[in-house]
Amino acid sequence: MRRTIVMFLVLIVNIVLQSSLFQLLEIRGIIPNSAIIIIVSISLLRGSREGAVIGFFSGLLQDVFFGSFLGYYAVLGGICGYIIGKFNKGFYRENYILPIFLTSISTLAYESVVYVSGPLFSGNTNYPYFLFNLIFPETVYNAVFTIFIYRILFALNGAIEQKELHKRKLFSIK
Repeated sequence: MRRTIVMFLVLIVNIVLQSSLFQLLEIRGIIPNSAIIIIVSISLLRGSREGAVIGFFSGLLQDVFFGSFLGYYAVLGGICGYIIGKFNKGFYRENYILPIFLTSISTLAYESVVYVSGPLFSGNTNYPYFLFNLIFPETVYNAVFTIFIYRILFALNGAIEQKELHKRKLFSIK
């Protein structure tokens, strides 16, 4: 129950920051997509099931606040969380290389799907423009932000796991 509340608050804080503070960090029209970073981080720390759930609800919030269609970002986030969660087995949590790498790959895939299905279907077929001027810069931006956001989520997850471990010890039969 505690984990659910904390993750819900993380998603709410993320959507508030995404729509306000991160707008001030804009460089050439690009802002970091912290939702992807959170999905990748939680998926690596908790696995496929929780990654898919966090991805779905993070995407659902994006749909409500930024999207045109309800469920589009939710499905993308859920799929992303599920796939990335498969990498959590044998993952050394203190290592930042895998979260940065997987965030970069996820950003490339996620944004490619968004830009292929959106503007390109409306007649704008300049995919190299989207790739070099929007997707690649956002990928680099997300990779840099992953260092900070992953560290925060890593510490938060560790604190929750400690509380859960303590609670299990209190109620275990010896």
